[in-house]
Amino acid sequence: MEQKIHQGRNVKRFREMLGIKQEALAFDLGNDWNQKKISMLEAKDVIEDSLLKQISVLLKIPVEAFQNFDEEQAINIISNTFDNGAFLNTGYSATFNVNPIDKIIQLHEEKIALYERMLKEKDEMMVRLEKLISR
Repeated sequence: MEQKIHQGRNVKRFREMLGIKQEALAFDLGNDWNQKKISMLEAKDVIEDSLLKQISVLLKIPVEAFQNFDEEQAINIISNTFDNGAFLNTGYSATFNVNPIDKIIQLHEEKIALYERMLKEKDEMMVRLEKLISR
């Protein structure tokens, strides 16, 4: 029995993973959209290709992700691939050499990159809010 991919649920799943509210997605989609319309969209099994492409651009996620992602299949793959000790049964013995100073430097650089992304997102949100206020 072939299971159908629920595109609306996938839009909701990815939107939530990105921390984007329905209202924000509606705002980005244009004046014709509101939170209730996004909620109805996320309940649809199939979404029109043109709208899916528009959402794909806004969320920066490939259209194929909305069309093909199947949560049950992903969970199945993970549960069948990784279990307690899965790596121990491979017969592969690994030695990990980690220099703590290098790791601290790497974490510091990641933290700086995160702060820069957060500042950029804050600036983008301010522009959105200014647009919303000026309507």
